[in-house]
Amino acid sequence: MKNRQILVQAQLVNSLGDGVYLVTSAFYFARIVGLPATEIGLGLTLGWAVGTVAGVPLGHLADRRGPRGVAVLLALTTATAVGSFMFVRSFGLFVLVACLYGTAQTGLAAARQALLAGLIEPAQRTAVRALLQATLNGGLAVGAALGGLALHLDSRPAYLALFALDALSFLAAAALLLRLPAVPAVSSVAGPRLAVLRDRPYALVTLINAVLLFYMPLLSLIVPLWIATRTSAPTWMVSVLLLVNTGGVVLFQVRVARRVQNLRDASVSVRYAGLVMFAACAVFALSPYGWVFLLVAALLQVGSELLLAAGAWEISFGLAPDDRQGQYQAFFGTGVAVARMLGPVVLTTLVLGGGTLGWLLLGAAFATAGAAMAPAVRWALRERPVAQQGHA
Repeated sequence: MKNRQILVQAQLVNSLGDGVYLVTSAFYFARIVGLPATEIGLGLTLGWAVGTVAGVPLGHLADRRGPRGVAVLLALTTATAVGSFMFVRSFGLFVLVACLYGTAQTGLAAARQALLAGLIEPAQRTAVRALLQATLNGGLAVGAALGGLALHLDSRPAYLALFALDALSFLAAAALLLRLPAVPAVSSVAGPRLAVLRDRPYALVTLINAVLLFYMPLLSLIVPLWIATRTSAPTWMVSVLLLVNTGGVVLFQVRVARRVQNLRDASVSVRYAGLVMFAACAVFALSPYGWVFLLVAALLQVGSELLLAAGAWEISFGLAPDDRQGQYQAFFGTGVAVARMLGPVVLTTLVLGGGTLGWLLLGAAFATAGAAMAPAVRWALRERPVAQQGHA
């Protein structure tokens, strides 16, 4: 119980800082640093791309050196990167710091997942991960509110103060993680060093999850543009939909995750997530005929998000060898980076360019991916049936 509380506390302080960063960073780089929007987008894309490539080696490092020490080191590195943003004055330096930030954040996520796997018994991992996700959303909401204050003031001191707060949040997280017991490092393992790169079934479930994660840019980018160009709804509806999403995750993620006890449950959860997301897309397509469709679609989307998260966590942990959780969690986490990098382009073209048909095609892609997860999990279990728990 103590370990769980510390993990939650570390997640909370991190998410407060992340909420501040997500809301203020683009405005800071544009208004204070003076970078053009194209350079900001390119620099952040490069940063996350480098982080994605570095994630698996850093996850492997967490396995071999112990996830607690690596997580602490990467939290300190993230704090350094955030602090360095305060001194950026050129595009070249911005790219370097963005790469450091993306690498540290990606590696930190993998190390913390490995730490969770080492400290929490397998039957409780998904439930604890759900608690951390609910905490994450609550912290992001508070951090976003603080970021809104800086946006209102729109001054250099306000932006710098919140960047300093973000850096301090990662220092606090590092201090909290040090209070956890050390998870023994894996001194040596049989097989290739980065075995996950040769694990085709795990690569397939990661790809399927990445497709399902394309829902991520919907509320932050696609739906706001859809509202502005295709509906008569007021712009403040965007905030309402985001509150519905955040509140739904905070209130119900743990409850939904409790129903996922094994890989069979996880596969069913992901299949339902795809179907519910198809329904959400279909209702979004109806939103030009009334605001109520936006609210119904947002409720369906958050329901799908809850189901997907619970199922994906169980699958990512359950199919990963215990002695390689770091590198496997890092690889599975690349789906988030792929969705962040490609999602805006793909969804903008499909939905805003295709209208109702585009929404339906997107929904069909979600439903198909959800249905494909169970066969992929069964394939993975056939490859290593003894080492895994549950049944697909």
